[in-house]
Amino acid sequence: MPDAKGLARKFETLARVLDERTRRLVAAAEAEAMGFGGVTAVAHASGLARGTVIRGMAELRTAPKAVRGQRIRRKGAGRKRAVEQDTTLKRDLEALVEPVTRGDPQSPLRWTCKSVRQLATELKRTGHQTSHRMVAELLHQMDYSLQGNRKTLEGSSHPDRDAQFHHISDKTREFQAKGQPVISVDTKEKRIGGQL
Repeated sequence: MPDAKGLARKFETLARVLDERTRRLVAAAEAEAMGFGGVTAVAHASGLARGTVIRGMAELRTAPKAVRGQRIRRKGAGRKRAVEQDTTLKRDLEALVEPVTRGDPQSPLRWTCKSVRQLATELKRTGHQTSHRMVAELLHQMDYSLQGNRKTLEGSSHPDRDAQFHHISDKTREFQAKGQPVISVDTKEKRIGGQL
């Protein structure tokens, strides 16, 4: 029977190349080869639960010949997506970005100035388990674009600013109606430095 440290090293090395199913089957084969007490020893060395090792042993006994592309988990298994577990996540995110949404609500061009990290922090504060990546994905699904805050000097904005956005929105609709792609490019005026 291999020593516990050697067995643990073996599983540590194999962990880099085995997926969940093959790790379970290798552990099961090792336990069967060890005989009495093998399940406990392998479970301890591999970090798998005893039930997982036993389930792997049953799989080995009943497994047909391996087929390429076979599923590792049964259909529908695995961790559920955050929006499936937390049904109010999307609604609460919409409530957070709605007050700071820019652009015409009917327009395909909508954006928020809040960062995804800031939004994720606010959602966590209200009890949601989420990350900035999930927030970015949800915003993308909701057709939002993320825009950074523009630093301006005190004073009013350009008088034609609203007209510019209406023009962009109209052109976007026109191109989309023709099935053409639309690319939005945000550019900044470059200045040498200091006030002009």
